[in-house]
Amino acid sequence: MIPRYAPPDMAALFGDQARMAMWLEVELLAVEGLAAAGVVPAGAASAARARAPRVDAAFVAEVGEREKVTDHDVAAFVDVVQERIGPPGGAWVHFGLTSSDVVDTALCATLTRAADLLLAASDELVAALRARAESLAEVPVVGRTHGMHAEPTTFGAKFALWALQADRDRQRLRAARRRIAVGKLSGAVGTYSNIDPSVEAHVCAALGLEPVPATQVIARDRHAEYLWACASVGATVELIATEVRHMARSEVGEAEEPFAPGQKGSSAMPHKRNPVLSERLCGLARVLRGYLGAGLEDVALWHERDISHSSVERVVLPDASMLACYVLRRATGLVSGLVVHPDRALANLTEGSFGLVFSQGVLLALMGAGLGRDEAYRIVQRDARAAWEGRRPLRQVLEEDPEVPLGAAELDRAFDLGTSLRHAGRAVAALDDLDGPAPPP
Repeated sequence: MIPRYAPPDMAALFGDQARMAMWLEVELLAVEGLAAAGVVPAGAASAARARAPRVDAAFVAEVGEREKVTDHDVAAFVDVVQERIGPPGGAWVHFGLTSSDVVDTALCATLTRAADLLLAASDELVAALRARAESLAEVPVVGRTHGMHAEPTTFGAKFALWALQADRDRQRLRAARRRIAVGKLSGAVGTYSNIDPSVEAHVCAALGLEPVPATQVIARDRHAEYLWACASVGATVELIATEVRHMARSEVGEAEEPFAPGQKGSSAMPHKRNPVLSERLCGLARVLRGYLGAGLEDVALWHERDISHSSVERVVLPDASMLACYVLRRATGLVSGLVVHPDRALANLTEGSFGLVFSQGVLLALMGAGLGRDEAYRIVQRDARAAWEGRRPLRQVLEEDPEVPLGAAELDRAFDLGTSLRHAGRAVAALDDLDGPAPPP
């Protein structure tokens, strides 16, 4: 992932040094587990831990040089570790293991830590959305369907529905974390042919993972579920950002992105305040969806394993983790800093629609006055078109229509904004059922 979209704390989990440090920890824990099982002398296990190399840039470079000979990254890593530790402890490194025991367990441990960062970011987005929903609970805005004026709603309802969806993303992330927090050290085809299951249990317990049955590799539906959670985050952020882009349009003007002192919206046109962050988030959501497709294709492997998934995962799992973290954090800033224009929103709702947003209330009032539904519908449809084309208030057109048997009081009720929004707060009220951040695992 390019640095522009890579949060440093998330990127740090996936660098070469972090990856090999996790491999080393799995190897050392395995030696200690073998010692506990009576296979390795206790002194050799403690010596391996004491003399374990520091995984720094020089170590990574040494492994890279060795890989030019072995053409196998884990084999090169093991060679360098054994040489650095020396006898007797070094000889027991990787005893009874296959490469996937180390790589898969280490990867799952890393993804679990990545999921923790995503969950923290998800908590912040849900909290930001909830705060805006509650503060804007009674601020009216026109609701739109198919991009057209429909009926009144509130900014609070918009933000509340986004918060509820972001919470579902949070639940998906929690489930994905549970699914990916697993490990295996069961050998070449998962039968523990050369290693005792107690070693797997020892390593997984130390890393906060659950031992699971596996072939040579951990089943990739787990990784696909993690990618689905990341892609779902992107889809929700895109939903929010798309609405912001619409509301920020010059002819709409109901909201706009925060604009910092010194910021420039256009290199050529000084007046511009383009919704660049929202557009960026929409674009990155497309990339996140692409990673999910690749992850799903990794599920079907040949027999007990092949490595067609390996090259894919080296790209999509780190990149998806970084992008999901990036879009969550930037979306939180977008939501918290979004500038809402209630006066413009109310003007669009009332004068801008000429009252057409109350057409259903008029329809129901006509039915209450004894007209059949289709007859009433045709009258309101005709008068609504006349109001729009004549740029006149719908109520005025209705008052002039001899076929409309409604008095002033009935029209007052039909065109009453408070009546339309009397239940709009239910979405905001539903936020009371949201739980807070999950406790540490």
